[in-house]
Amino acid sequence: MTAPALELDHVSVRYEAHGPAIVDDLMVSISQGERVALVGLNGSGKTTLLMASVGLVEHEGALRVCGHTLTHRTLQAVRESVGFLFNVPEDQLLFPKVLDDAAFALLRRGMSPQRAATRAREALEALGVGELAQAPLHHLSHGQKQRVALAGALVSNPPLLLLDEPSAALDPPAKRALAHLLSGLDAAMVVATHDLEFAAAACTRFILLERGRMAMDVRDVAAVRERL
Repeated sequence: MTAPALELDHVSVRYEAHGPAIVDDLMVSISQGERVALVGLNGSGKTTLLMASVGLVEHEGALRVCGHTLTHRTLQAVRESVGFLFNVPEDQLLFPKVLDDAAFALLRRGMSPQRAATRAREALEALGVGELAQAPLHHLSHGQKQRVALAGALVSNPPLLLLDEPSAALDPPAKRALAHLLSGLDAAMVVATHDLEFAAAACTRFILLERGRMAMDVRDVAAVRERL
């Protein structure tokens, strides 16, 4: 049987040893190829959950990514299975030029510079920023940086995408294009978002967090709208 793309078994996260749980005893299983929107008010634990799933914050309980139980030993394998988008794109843009940043994940995996550049251009073009391949990152708008960071998350075709507010700073046509792109991918994805219209266009399952706990897990976004 195929392992879930992401599985949380009584997962909690605390930023202080005896402090409150920001993520509180979550049990979730997300299948390969499933598209899940993670919604909730500010402070509900959405970003913390995504960060815990790639080992950026410590967690209690068992957390499995594509069959790998997350530990210090499996951290590299877990991260190679995930395309991650921070909610602040500057947190993951590392290089002076757009193309170099978009190709970085492939170069780390040993792909030739020529092939990595070709794949990176394709990812940038799919997100509508192909013409910016040679542009300095500091010349870009916030929305353009968001799409470049997303290209870097998508370029290696990972089996799981963890995306934190991917539609932020995008205009309505760009949001629609991104939702269409994401809905056509084979990867499983967890999209943390406040944008329920975007969530409905890109995802088929909706998990509502309230104070770190699961309040709803539904297939109908209208039920979430009524709760928020």
